[in-house]
Parts: sequence; structure tokens; C-alpha cells
Amino acid sequence: MSYALEICDVHKIFNKGTINEKVALDGVDLKLNPGDFVTIIGGNGAGKSTTLNAIAGVWPIDSGRIVIDGADITRLPEHKRAVYLGRVFQDPMTGTAASMNIEENLAIACRRGQSRTLKWGVSRQEKEIFREKLAALELGLEDRMTSKVGLLSGGQRQAITLLMASMKRPKLLLLDEHTAALDPKTAAKVLEISDRIISENGLTAMMVTHNMKDAINHGNRLIMMHEGKIIYDVAGEEKKNLHVKDLLAKFEEVSGGEFANDRMMLA
Repeated sequence: MSYALEICDVHKIFNKGTINEKVALDGVDLKLNPGDFVTIIGGNGAGKSTTLNAIAGVWPIDSGRIVIDGADITRLPEHKRAVYLGRVFQDPMTGTAASMNIEENLAIACRRGQSRTLKWGVSRQEKEIFREKLAALELGLEDRMTSKVGLLSGGQRQAITLLMASMKRPKLLLLDEHTAALDPKTAAKVLEISDRIISENGLTAMMVTHNMKDAINHGNRLIMMHEGKIIYDVAGEEKKNLHVKDLLAKFEEVSGGEFANDRMMLA
């Protein structure tokens, strides 16, 4: 069977050989089946976002292999991996062009990977598709398609970024604490939209979150990281029956220490 993602014994050390040396990834092994939606939790510096950056090719890994849908992308530069990936960042300002309007942003995402021409403009057919997709968000944005994205709220921008990231049905959708900058009500709405987009498009997704409840309530699989390693991996019914106290107990058992991340504890 072909996996959607294979991370094989990946290592990454920053500032190697200096006083600031930091082991970021320490032999990470992970296999995702097509359609898996994995949530990733862990304390500060556990390796959560570093894992997503390794997949996206933000910098080269020291050793190991990364394979997406059978294609070895380990040595590919970041821009060549973009064809496989959709990504939504923590900052709602990242991922959209603020000075362009909603339909122009969606058109850029829609044409990703196509050859560029001098002809620019959003066709009537594209407008209809965008209107339908925006209406499904239930944020009223289908009536504001000519509004500049920079004038939208953080939640609205993240919803549009999610649409843009999933427009070409990527092999893998990376959500890097994409609700962390939002208020709780808006975050819940963006998570609901994320669930729907992932499910309707049959996407494989990885979501880094600092919120243990969100990690339990979303996705079909949960992994916990600590000091650059995956220390816990749970799926299916076992995951559904988890409580925050179970995760804290598991962390203490596996790591031999208390979970010291106030932000995650309070979430």
C-alpha cells in the first residue's frame, strides 16, 4: 500500500557544533495513510512546527527521507514541493495578498502550477466557482468578492487561506497552529471549516496545535512530540475516548517529567 506521507528517521540539528546547538528532530518516523487527519501536540521546542518545516522544505534535513504519495521529495527545494502541499500558518496575514481582493487571491490559488500568460482577469466561470466555495464558509464572503483581503478579520482571512490551500487538492495539507492568533469563538469556526474542507476533499492533513482539547476533538489520529521525538501515537476509538488528563499522564509517563507549557495547559 502506498502511504500519503512517509517520514523515515529524520534528523535535524540547528547551529551544529556551536554553543547554541539544538537537536530539533531526533529520528522522527511517521507514516500517514491517505485521508489521515493527524493532530500534533507537545511542549515548546518539541519539534512540532519543525516537522512541518522539514516536510515543506524550509531548510534541508541532516539525514533521513521524506516521501509524499510515493515521490521522494527529500532533496527537492521548497518551491518544487509546493505542488504537493497546501499550508496555513499561524499568522492570518501570511498566505494571502492583502492588497488584492478576495476573487483575485482565489484565482492565484486556482491557477497555481499552470503556465503564466499576460492575460489577467477572473473569468465568469471562476467567479461562479469562487462564489459557491465562499458561500459554503457561511461567513457572507460570497457577497464581498471584490473586497480587499487586507480589510477582512483574522478569522475571515484564515478561512480564505484554507480555501486557497485546498483549492488544488494537495497531497498533504499542513496547518501550523492556524487558529492560535484567533479568539476562541473565531478559532472554533475556523476549525469547523477546516474539518469540512478536509473531509469533503478527502485530504490528508497534519495540524499542529497548542490546544489539547482541539487535538483530541479533531482528526482521526493524535501524536505527541517531545525533544524532537514522537513519544505517543494514538488513533481511532482510543483517541476519541481520550481526555486532557490522559494526555498529561501519558506525557509524564513517557518523558519522565511534568508538562511545562502554560499556554497549552490553559487552552
